[in-house]
Amino acid sequence: MKHWSCWLPGLDTLRRYQAAWLPHDVFAGLALATMLVPVGIAYAEASGLPGIYGLYATIIPLLVYALFGPSRILVLGPDSALAAVILGAVVPLSGGDPLRTVALAGMMAIVSGTVCILAGVLRLGFVTELLSKPIRYGYMNGIALTVLVSQLPKLFGFSIESDGLLRSVWATGRAILEGRTNWVAFGIGLGTLIVILLLQINKRLPGILIAVVGATLVVGALDLGPRYGVTVLGPLPEGLPGFAVPRIGYDDIWPVIIGGCAVALISFADTSVLSRAFAARLGTQADPNQEMVALGAANLATGFFQGFPISSSSSRTPVAEAAGARTQLTNVVGALAIALLLLAAPNLLRHLPNAALAAVVIAAAIGLFEVTDLKRIYRIQQWEFWLSIVCFAGVAVLGVIPGIGLAIAIAIAEFLWDGWRPHSAVLGRADRVKGYHDITRYPDARQIPGLVLFRWDAPLFFANAEFFKERVMDAVAKSPTPVRWLVVAAEPVTSVDVTAGDTLARLDETLHAQGIELRFAELKDPVKDKLKTFGLLAQLGENSFFPTVGVAVSAYLENNSDVEWEDWEDQVDR
Repeated sequence: MKHWSCWLPGLDTLRRYQAAWLPHDVFAGLALATMLVPVGIAYAEASGLPGIYGLYATIIPLLVYALFGPSRILVLGPDSALAAVILGAVVPLSGGDPLRTVALAGMMAIVSGTVCILAGVLRLGFVTELLSKPIRYGYMNGIALTVLVSQLPKLFGFSIESDGLLRSVWATGRAILEGRTNWVAFGIGLGTLIVILLLQINKRLPGILIAVVGATLVVGALDLGPRYGVTVLGPLPEGLPGFAVPRIGYDDIWPVIIGGCAVALISFADTSVLSRAFAARLGTQADPNQEMVALGAANLATGFFQGFPISSSSSRTPVAEAAGARTQLTNVVGALAIALLLLAAPNLLRHLPNAALAAVVIAAAIGLFEVTDLKRIYRIQQWEFWLSIVCFAGVAVLGVIPGIGLAIAIAIAEFLWDGWRPHSAVLGRADRVKGYHDITRYPDARQIPGLVLFRWDAPLFFANAEFFKERVMDAVAKSPTPVRWLVVAAEPVTSVDVTAGDTLARLDETLHAQGIELRFAELKDPVKDKLKTFGLLAQLGENSFFPTVGVAVSAYLENNSDVEWEDWEDQVDR
C-alpha cells in the first residue's frame, strides 16, 4: 500500500524545489497561458459549450494535476480528441439549453474522474494496453474526422442542425450549395488555419497564438463583425468558476455514464502514451496508475467547478517543455495567468472570430489523423489494417460513443480469437538442427515411430479447450505410425482453468482407451500445481511429466526398446 504522500507527487517536488528553477517555470507558465486561452475556448465551442467553460476546464485541471500528477511537465486541459465524444453525448440531451449542456458535461467529467481514480487505485493502468495500435488508430481517425466535419459550418460562417457525421456532411454541403457561406468569415478562418499549419513546422513559435491574435486584431480593427456578419466570441463573463454540483435528470444518467466511461478510456490512453514518451525523454520513470489517479482527480475537480472532461495534451505539453518548464509550477503559473485574465480583462477577446476558433480545432483534428503508420501496417499485416478501417467506419457511421464501443468489442474479439484458435504444431527431428521443430516448417524432419510430440502455443482455457482436444486427436490420426505416447510440449502453456482441466481428463481417458499414454514436457510449475489441484496429477501420475522434450523422448525410447530410432547426433558421435 502506498504511503499517503506517494499519492501527492506535487508535494514531494515542492519539498525538493530549487530556486534556480523558478524563472524557467514562471516564463514557461506565461508562455503556456497564451496558448491555453484560445485553445480552451475553441475546444469548449467544439464540445457544444460556451467558450468561457473551456477556460474553467483549463484552470482547475492545471492546479489539481500539479498536486497529483507524477509527470513534471505534462499539461492537462480540454482536448480535441474528447470534443466529439462530449458533443455527441450532451447535445442530444440538452435540448439547446446552455446551462443544461454545462451540467451534463460536468457530470460526464465527474463520471470519467471517478472511473479513472478507481482504476488507478486498483492498479488497472494496464487496461488501455489491451487496445491494439490499429484499433486505436481506427477510432481516433474516426474521432478526428468527426471533429473536423463538426467545425466546417463555423469555418464557412453559418450554422446547421444535424446529428451524426454523415448528416453533418450532407447538411454542410447543402448549405454551401444554397449560398449561405459568409466569405469574409471563411477567409478569416482559412487564413487562420493556414498560419497555424505553416507555423507548426517551427515548434518554438506559438503558431496558434499568432494566428488567433492576428485574426482578432483584423476583425476588431476593420469592424468586420457588425459590417459583414462575422460572428465573434464577445465579452467573457467576469470572475472565476464557482463550486456547483451538476444536476441532471434520471433519463440522462445512463447516456452520461457511457459517455464518461468513453472519455475515461480515450483520455487515459492518450495520457498514458504521452507520459511514457516524456518520461523516456527526461530519463524518469512513468507511473501509469498514478497518472490515472491524477487524471481522475483533475476530471472530478473540474466537474464540480463548471468544467467538462479533460485530458493531457500532446500539443501543449511540448510548448511547456520548449519554454523551459522544470516542474508543475509551470501549470500553476499558467492557471493563475488565465484566472487573472478573467478577473482583470474579460473583454480582451471580445473580437475573437468564431471562424478562427474553428480553425484552431480543425488544425488539432488534422494532427489526430494517423496515416503513415497505417500504411506500414497495411504492408506488413493487411487484416489489422482492415480492422482499423472497420473501427474508423464504426465511429464515422454509428457515432463516436457507439463507434468506441464497437472498437472495444473488436479488441476483445481480437484478444479472444488469438487465444481461441492459437497455433499448434507436431514436432519432429530435423537433421543437423538442435531440438524438435514444427514438421510443416521442416518438411524433412523425422518423427519418432509411435511418438507424437504436440506443441500448443497458448494458455489452455475454456474457449480453446475443445479445439486443443480436436488438434491432439487430429495429430494422432495423422501419425505415420501407430501411436503409443502423445507428449504435449507445454512450455507455451502459461495457465489452465477448470474447463480445460476437465477436457484434459477426458482426453486422457480417450487416448488411454486407444492404448496411448498422455505425457507432458516443459510444463511450468504453477500450471502443474493447478493440475494437482484439479486432481489430474493423481490421474496421470507423477512420471507423466518431464522437464524437457529431450528427456521425454529418452524416456519413451527407454520404455519402448523395440522402437527403431537413430538420432542424427548419435551418428555424429560415431
